[in-house]
Amino acid sequence: MLRFTQSLNLSLVATTLLVASAGGFELGEIWKDPAFQKQFLGSYGINAEIEPRVTPEEVALLEKLVPLMGTDLDRAAKLLKPQIKPDSSAILDFTLANIYFQQDQLAEALPHYRKAVAKHPSFRRAWRNLGLIQVRNGQYDEAIAAFTKMMELGGGDSYAYGLLGFAYTAKQDHLAAEAAYRNALLLQPENTEWRLGLVRAVLRQQKFADAIALLDVLLERYPHKPEFWLLQAQAYLSLKQPLKAAENLEAVTRLGQSTPDSLFTLGDIYASENLPDLAQRAYAQAISAAPQQNSQRATRAAELLAARGAITQAGQLIQHIQTTLGDRMEEEDRKKLLKLQARVSLATGGDQQAVAVLEEVVKLDPLDGEALLLLAQHYGKNDKPERAIFYYERASSLEKFEAEAKMRHAQLLVAQSKYQEAALLLRRAHELQPRDDLARYLEQVERLARARR
Repeated sequence: MLRFTQSLNLSLVATTLLVASAGGFELGEIWKDPAFQKQFLGSYGINAEIEPRVTPEEVALLEKLVPLMGTDLDRAAKLLKPQIKPDSSAILDFTLANIYFQQDQLAEALPHYRKAVAKHPSFRRAWRNLGLIQVRNGQYDEAIAAFTKMMELGGGDSYAYGLLGFAYTAKQDHLAAEAAYRNALLLQPENTEWRLGLVRAVLRQQKFADAIALLDVLLERYPHKPEFWLLQAQAYLSLKQPLKAAENLEAVTRLGQSTPDSLFTLGDIYASENLPDLAQRAYAQAISAAPQQNSQRATRAAELLAARGAITQAGQLIQHIQTTLGDRMEEEDRKKLLKLQARVSLATGGDQQAVAVLEEVVKLDPLDGEALLLLAQHYGKNDKPERAIFYYERASSLEKFEAEAKMRHAQLLVAQSKYQEAALLLRRAHELQPRDDLARYLEQVERLARARR
């Protein structure tokens, strides 16, 4: 059961990884956030207590630029750029960098932020914006250093903490990412991006109960979002609570957002919980949802139902697979399904149908040892020993099936009191696959053979 549930978790992983980018959200959404834009535009001001000093001439220049900030950024940059000197205030470098940043000219903005912090190392707003650009550029080590410096200087806002979490996640440092996202969420509790980033960070640390609690809040706000239901289902599976995961997957289905993967996972859960009717329904829906899909997983679903004793449901699913996937099935899966169909027919008393199916398998692949053995066993049970021996001999010519074919052939000969011939076959089977039970059986047959001389 544990191994099966772990496999369910892995089968869902491929789906849940699609719901988030490296930090659990789309970075571009942050730049579109009106609150972020408002906060950024507010950064043109000066905090005289902790930031670089400006001369009266520089103050007058900045005052001239203010009317242009919302109307003509290109003109503002042209007026400002010639006034920046090695000994001018870092505020001028910072303001020019902001103008470029506001125009999404990040390559032009970056060196001016660097000049600003070089001139004034405690310029925390410049460190912050430097970090923002470096996150955008995928320079995560540099971004972490910039945000950390800002925070050492006493700064720190929700966006800086959130993007620091993004950078740590990209570096696979999920404990640090968790701490950063928790700080961001503390300052901006309604921000979905920070909460989703935190979910991703705690999931990576296998803190599944934390992830479930965080996702409860997201699902209360956004019950129509299938990705949140799927993430929580993953967490429930990891906590070995498959039926709660099934509730989430059913919710995705009710939203009309289920996928073959989520439906197959739902079927796996129901099969593991001995709910074969529900499992068969989910598997059938998964197959119908994508008739062009690869047939491997559909075949495995039918095999799983049969292995768990759900013979009727396995038979129903086999028919559905054959009807829906038809000629698109892979040849190997077609053979597996035909053999499974034969087993189901034999188990339900449909011997003639089973034989017809197995004969078809052998026609498709004359070297299918499994089908040859099933045919031989069928004919042996139905008092057709010559036909059974014919198939046993064909199966024994295949290295992989030789031992089993000779052993079963020997059993048929023992039933006919042909002990000496049976002993020869059993010796060879034991040479190929030594087993204590086979050795004891051989000894008994040899004793009977001696008694008949």
